[in-house]
Amino acid sequence: MSETALRISSLDYLKELNTKLHHTSDYLTTALTVRRGQSFKLRLQLSRELNPQDQVVLQLSVGDRPLQAKGTLVLIPARHESEAGHWGATIIHTSQNQCEVDVRTAPNAIVGKYSLMLKIGDDYTYQPQHSYFYLLFNPWCKDDDVYLPDENACGEYVLSDMGYLYVGHNTDIKERPWNFGQFEEGVLEACMELLDKSKLGQTARSDPVRLSRAMSALVNSNDDRGVLMGNWSGKYLQGTSPLNWTGSSAILLQYKQSKAPVKYGQCWVFSGVLTTVMRCLGIPARSVTNFNSAHDTDGNLTIDIYINMKGEQLDKMTSDSIWNFHVWNDVWMKRPDLPGGYDGWQALDATPQEESGGIYQCGPCPLKAIKNGEVHLPYDARFVFAEVNADRVLWRVEGPGHTATKVKSQQNVVGLNISTKAVGQDRRGDITLLYKYAEGSKEERKAMDKACAICSEAGPSEEPRNLLLEVKSSGPTSLGSPISFSINLENLLPRPLTLTLTAAAQLQAYNGSTIATVKNMQQEVTIEATKGTSIPLKIEVQEYLPQLSDANDNLHLHVTVMAECKDPSFICTENTIISFEYPPIKVELPDTAKLGKKFTGTFTFKNTTGVAMDNCKLLVEGLGLFKLATFNQGNIAVGRIFRSEILCTPYRTGRRKIIAKIISDQISGITAEGFVKVE
Repeated sequence: MSETALRISSLDYLKELNTKLHHTSDYLTTALTVRRGQSFKLRLQLSRELNPQDQVVLQLSVGDRPLQAKGTLVLIPARHESEAGHWGATIIHTSQNQCEVDVRTAPNAIVGKYSLMLKIGDDYTYQPQHSYFYLLFNPWCKDDDVYLPDENACGEYVLSDMGYLYVGHNTDIKERPWNFGQFEEGVLEACMELLDKSKLGQTARSDPVRLSRAMSALVNSNDDRGVLMGNWSGKYLQGTSPLNWTGSSAILLQYKQSKAPVKYGQCWVFSGVLTTVMRCLGIPARSVTNFNSAHDTDGNLTIDIYINMKGEQLDKMTSDSIWNFHVWNDVWMKRPDLPGGYDGWQALDATPQEESGGIYQCGPCPLKAIKNGEVHLPYDARFVFAEVNADRVLWRVEGPGHTATKVKSQQNVVGLNISTKAVGQDRRGDITLLYKYAEGSKEERKAMDKACAICSEAGPSEEPRNLLLEVKSSGPTSLGSPISFSINLENLLPRPLTLTLTAAAQLQAYNGSTIATVKNMQQEVTIEATKGTSIPLKIEVQEYLPQLSDANDNLHLHVTVMAECKDPSFICTENTIISFEYPPIKVELPDTAKLGKKFTGTFTFKNTTGVAMDNCKLLVEGLGLFKLATFNQGNIAVGRIFRSEILCTPYRTGRRKIIAKIISDQISGITAEGFVKVE
């Protein structure tokens, strides 16, 4: 071996410098993490000073069998100049036995884990101690398909690791704090393992459209033993109730460790995890809630709901459904696979509802296609269009032959208050007009007509206007208090009306499935010509409270009222949802804290629900402060107060959030949050 032969003694990834420039400094990983379409620097310690004739080549590879023809093996000579828009390397500085290399990645490069080696001549290869780095999508790069020009939006949809998921129903929207945790230790590695588990070839991982579709399939476990197993039964003895999760990182880390689907998830959990995966990989993403969300099982753009003569919903006959809320995702990207005009936000859904392409996946589907009724476009435009636009048709079933009579069609009850967290603010943003035109507008009807023409469906028929029927409640009811509401009737005809009035109050889960019938009522009412009347109804605590021990998943009371008249012959029906309010958790934190210095957080709760809470637990999580912790509180009798403290040692600066959640056998999902500024 020649004494003058050039050798490399060490390589410095200059991690602090590179991660700051690439917006990746928050990732808690030992490996360098950078974004494609942008250069990063390496510092080489050499055996001697670099000469112009020395040939240094960087060898980058991704996957098990890297090939240059597939772009999985990249050889980059370290020249003084390289072509823009492609992989390249430039020696930018030499000083005695050191040199710095500027490595530029292609804006359409494969996203994943890259191995790095350096070659000098034909007979020497150097492999550094830390021989790999991670390459992510780059929404800050104009040539990347996920480029997002709004800096504040990039901060929210890529860099924010805390946020809210919205639940409840359209007249009582509640925010649920959620820790996305895409920067937490082990999460990036878990997402990279998901890429390897997906059915995507290495080259397909450069395409955000194909990658996001694959992740929508892999976040649920239905086809591929993916991350989360869905469960809407209300019984979770072999796993964790969906209401108990406070964030995504614990789920992804459990999946990474166990290699088995995590039990259990429902729509907001699937969405929260998918937001985490997308943001972690560099694709702008947000969780989106659609209130009164339609689940159209047969693609006819109508939701057929069947009730019996008592007004009770018949779940066994009803395959379609309207969920109080459904949470999915939007992801931001170009759509080079479609005609022009469909770039931007795309709907993506990991909740396993219907198969698409033979597996449980949904999207990405351009919001512009959904808004304009272009239900023929990929992916799954018809299904998402129905979720926000379908007509609700109510059928009454009677007699031994189960004859179904159409009693009501409604055009404007689906797809309300479509919500996501506002950019840079802790409040709800309404994005309904991104998904659909204003209800009743010419544009909205045109989009619906276009979709119906493609689906070959006619619109709903008009109903007779003989009676005004309204079910009026005072709003959410404190759990453990009586529920009061009224049925208001107004006769629009110049003659008296005799009506048979039927009402059914049913406890339902958020996805529309019935838990139990709480109360039925039937009576005859006569209303004078052009007059009105109001009938008060009350449901006592003992009538609904015992049902809560069997299921407590976002329960609400669904009240259906029917007014039937024989002369003239018509049926009028209306419904309303009454939700329950829970007592608050009081969170006490200092305004500020010091990095690495301990402080105490205090959580206080008083059980004013009227329900004894058995096996009560307090769950707390604070990104940058501490991992998810559980405090067993035992059985909490009605009126009892408990107080818990947690010792926190901040390991990340900035405004940090603590989420507190209380669960028990009877009641779950009581949530609160607190903030502390770490300096």
